[in-house]
Amino acid sequence: MSTRTQALEFDLVVIGGGSGGLAAAFRASEHGARVAMLEPGELGGTCVNVGCVPKKAMWLAAQLSEHIALAREVGFEVARPKLDWCEFIADRQRYIANIHASYRRRLDAGGIVLVPARGRLLDARTVVTDDGARLVAPHILIATGARPQRPSIPGTELGQVSDDFFRWVEAPAHVAVVGGGYIGVELAGVLQSLGSCVELFVRGDRVLGHFEAELALHLEENYRQAGIALHHGFDPAALERGGDGRLRILARDDRSATEFDAVLFATGRVPNTGDLGLEAAGVALGERGHVCVDDRQNTNVPGLYAVGDVTDRIALTPVAIAAARRLMDRVFGGKAEARLDYGNVPTVVFSHPPLASVGLSEAQARERFGEDVHVYRAEFRAMLHALAESPQRSLFKLVCVGEERRVLGIHLLGDGADEILQGFAVALKRGIVLDDLRDTVAIHPTSAEEVVLMK
Repeated sequence: MSTRTQALEFDLVVIGGGSGGLAAAFRASEHGARVAMLEPGELGGTCVNVGCVPKKAMWLAAQLSEHIALAREVGFEVARPKLDWCEFIADRQRYIANIHASYRRRLDAGGIVLVPARGRLLDARTVVTDDGARLVAPHILIATGARPQRPSIPGTELGQVSDDFFRWVEAPAHVAVVGGGYIGVELAGVLQSLGSCVELFVRGDRVLGHFEAELALHLEENYRQAGIALHHGFDPAALERGGDGRLRILARDDRSATEFDAVLFATGRVPNTGDLGLEAAGVALGERGHVCVDDRQNTNVPGLYAVGDVTDRIALTPVAIAAARRLMDRVFGGKAEARLDYGNVPTVVFSHPPLASVGLSEAQARERFGEDVHVYRAEFRAMLHALAESPQRSLFKLVCVGEERRVLGIHLLGDGADEILQGFAVALKRGIVLDDLRDTVAIHPTSAEEVVLMK
């Protein structure tokens, strides 16, 4: 039998080298499993290459621009900030290259076989690469992630998506961002802070429909104060190019928007489940093409698992990593009950300022507990913004239930909210009550103290 048709045997084959796939491979290897990973592109998937990491880098650049502008308002003699995109992108990509190198070192140290090819299931135990190599294992993990989705409208190819944003080398003068979710809100804030004139087009009546409504509306007002124009109830019908090369968005209600230098679609993501051989293996898919899994990452086929954005679970990198590690602890580490608890997962929108949230919103709490819900708020200007007489305002909110005021939700909008929430998320997960917060001495003067001083 030739080496091309000879099947290579492993304990685990991972299809996809993103955050979830890597976490699974590393953890399985630590438990002594023989692991192979198939990834035709750069290691790290969306998060490292066209998501969390480069997005946070651009957000940090935007934040620096804002702080330099604030410095001018409090007396520093500094020029109006202007980013050299090419220089910054070189720094950003060097940072990402170091992450790639770190992953490769860890794969080598763990004895994990990296196959730089696309994988497809022949059956529930066999994976074939695009050049014909076959790998067999009793356990196979699908971790192929998701990709940006364009709206099905005429001229959609004229617009760009978040992947394209990370190839830009300058800020377009006038940008339309279509979509009011995480990605749309984040990129709109970054672009406005780095010098673009931004208009944000939202299908619903507010941005961030799954977040605490009061904070989302507060963020909208901050965006307006920063110069971002918001258009609600806008359902795009077509995108067309004018004679001067600029783009115009048409709405289904016959509204049309101003012409733009660039249009960025942030209209959702779709799972990468095409041409994976899932049908041949009998793997069940959901209505939107996601791999169906239970709360232990099992598909309907024994020995086949899935983690991350390819499933219909919470689409966050830390969730994929945590779920993958617990899955491997169960499969190879002897921890029969290991699984991720999907309740009270903290998350942050890297808007300007950031919005951080964990637990139930006020609306969700009232739907579940009715009149037994108690809400506490603190609205204020962070000290730097007050000194600079900036209009940006923060809003912190606690959602509690019952006589003991058990904390069900913590929602923070303001500078530092992304860093503040992590510790409070631990406290919420442990079941704190309002008096636990009030019994904690405040750190003054900080924004974080507002969480323990709320009345």
